Amino acid sequence: MDIGFIGLGKMGMNMVTRLSQGGHRVVAYDRSTTLITEAEGKGATASSSLEDMIAQLPRPRAVWVMVPSGQPTEDTVQHLRTILDDNDIVIDGGNTKFHDDVRRAANLQKRGIHYVDAGTSGGIWGLKIGYCLMMGGENEPVNRLSPILTTLAPENGWAHVGGHGHQWRHHR
Repeated sequence: MDIGFIGLGKMGMNMVTRLSQGGHRVVAYDRSTTLITEAEGKGATASSSLEDMIAQLPRPRAVWVMVPSGQPTEDTVQHLRTILDDNDIVIDGGNTKFHDDVRRAANLQKRGIHYVDAGTSGGIWGLKIGYCLMMGGENEPVNRLSPILTTLAPENGWAHVGGHGHQWRHHR
């Protein structure tokens, strides 16, 4: 499966590596050109901007956002909203507050873009053992992401736990 990946910090780089080793085509972007070059060395395809990343992905696209929570995630998702098309998917793998997930999902839905929030756990050890993933969003886009999720997770390590922000709404 093809996927765009934004954010090549320690966890993001390991996720890109795991996906590339799993046979997926990852088009990687980060503000740091050094990290983009490192991702290339781990099997990813480099991109010079979000627009370049999107142009290299076949439709419908899936883009995983793994940047710090708060304003960096907000800015990235809002930028993607302007360049993605109907039926594309934005996956937020950061530590977003569930209220933001619900708002972002509704905002992207107005443009026909799907939003999936991914509670991601595994830290720097995820490359070797996999990432536990709690997916929130609509059934169809989560099911479409199944090959990616299966590669990232250890055996039985991901679950679709309901709608946007669902995994947090009931556990406050």
